[in-house]
Amino acid sequence: KPKKEEEEATAAAAAPRPVSIIASLSARVGSISDNELGGWYSYRFSKTALNQATRTMSHELKRQGTWTVALHPGTTDTDLSKPFQRNVAEGRLFPVEFTVGRLLDVIDSMSADHSGGLYDWAGKALPF
Repeated sequence: KPKKEEEEATAAAAAPRPVSIIASLSARVGSISDNELGGWYSYRFSKTALNQATRTMSHELKRQGTWTVALHPGTTDTDLSKPFQRNVAEGRLFPVEFTVGRLLDVIDSMSADHSGGLYDWAGKALPF
């Protein structure tokens, strides 16, 4: 790595963690730019509103040292997903323990730059 990148990585690693992190369970269907199917009105609208709240709170709460993040857990084997599980691709229906572990990993890997964003269970940034 070039020296500047090494210095930035060292500074980021040494940066203090926030006082708190607000992590909200959102969903990919709340992404306006990723909406190619429509449907699921109430669920989709509520997740879109949650994403907006996450972004808005990130601006306000960073002043007190709080970060916010919206997380898409993927399709997890819960009562909520039961009616849709037959349409889930092989290997894409996650056990609860897997999902929880991955979301905690995403939260643990956050930096201030991630605050206000939407990320999936693998840490990939998703569009609003």
